[in-house]
Amino acid sequence: MPRKTNFVLATGLFLLSLTACSSQKAAEPGAGGAPGAGGGGRAGRGGGGSVPVVTGRVQKKAIPLTIPAVGTAEARATVQVRAQVTGQLSAIHFREGQEVSKGQNLFTIDPRPFQAALEQAQAVLARDTATAKNSLSQQVRYEDLFKRGLIPRDQYETQAATTSAQQATLAADQAAVDTARLNLQYTSISAPISGRAGALVVHEGDLVRANDTAPLLVINQVAPIYVGFSVPGRFLGDIRRYQAQTPLKVQARLQGSPTGPTQMVIPTPEGREGDPPRREGFAAPVDATPAEEGVVSFIDNSVDATTGTIKLKATFPNRSNRLWPGLFVQVSLLLTTDADALVVPATAVQESQQGTYVYVIKPDRTAEMRNVRVERQQGEETIIAQGLTAGEEVVTDGHLRLTPGARVTTGSDGGRNGRSNPEGSGGEGRGQGGAEGRRGGGTS
Repeated sequence: MPRKTNFVLATGLFLLSLTACSSQKAAEPGAGGAPGAGGGGRAGRGGGGSVPVVTGRVQKKAIPLTIPAVGTAEARATVQVRAQVTGQLSAIHFREGQEVSKGQNLFTIDPRPFQAALEQAQAVLARDTATAKNSLSQQVRYEDLFKRGLIPRDQYETQAATTSAQQATLAADQAAVDTARLNLQYTSISAPISGRAGALVVHEGDLVRANDTAPLLVINQVAPIYVGFSVPGRFLGDIRRYQAQTPLKVQARLQGSPTGPTQMVIPTPEGREGDPPRREGFAAPVDATPAEEGVVSFIDNSVDATTGTIKLKATFPNRSNRLWPGLFVQVSLLLTTDADALVVPATAVQESQQGTYVYVIKPDRTAEMRNVRVERQQGEETIIAQGLTAGEEVVTDGHLRLTPGARVTTGSDGGRNGRSNPEGSGGEGRGQGGAEGRRGGGTS
């Protein structure tokens, strides 16, 4: 019995000590539980401030309806220049990469063998012409004798056949003269089109062959120039409808080209021992490349079944020669222009399970969550079909901390300071974010 009594007494003392420790811990300041004390109090005070946001205005302005694509510049015409006679190349009358004009003399093949061939053919023609003339005179005499019965018929017919054969020989000789004269003309090779000359594969003194597999020169017509590109086939109906009204304009810009003035760093050459420390490079200004403008000149007659796209071509004047055959370009096909579109920054439009919405700032500086219907997005702007009116103020940054009816502080400085702790971890963090937003200088 005494042992059992001691166990019960020890258990009771242990429970009393646990109760005393719990009461002491609950009485410590900041331990939670009491309203307005410690971290819980700070969270309550911080949540009552204005929410810093960045805003923009709903604008009504003209917005183009465009289709972006990636295109490839193509020469409007490409001609491979080949020799039509075999001979030694005696002269080249242009430089590689030069602009050549239609009819300009490019190459000269040694004409002396062809000149001699022409003279030989002319001599044969002259000889046969004399023979044919004499044969014709003989036929006239034989015909008179045959009519008077002085010669037999077979002798007369033989003479007539000889005369006919001589006339055919004259025709063959004349064709040989024409061929020799044409071959002589082929010794001077002229440009068939105007364009840009490519690389030379022959030099003076080389033996060139007629209709060789390798061309002497390739000429590309680059002004004007084509740009081929493909767009989704679902736009075909719109493209044909708008093209029936007016020629569709196309803009082409070199891929990666800057849209504004930039700087390019050019490295300086390595220094030698003892020279001053060399710079990493110096900045040289680079001008922005403006977009080239052209019009659609070709729509393919079928949609590619494998990709679901249709090919188009646009013709560009290319007077500045910025577009070059084989170059990839960024293409923007302009279908039409919406003159009175309601536009907001794309960052103002948010998605939720209930649909697309924006936060509108009311005159009392509180936020209203409003559902909108988006027509399309054009670059960094969104066209609104329904739900907003021109001039309204919408939130473009700071949506995560907003709730309908919340009071806001607007301004770019307030928005940046308010985003110093965007997640707002803990009540204290949210309170500090609101205070910093109010100190940012925004107008409420």
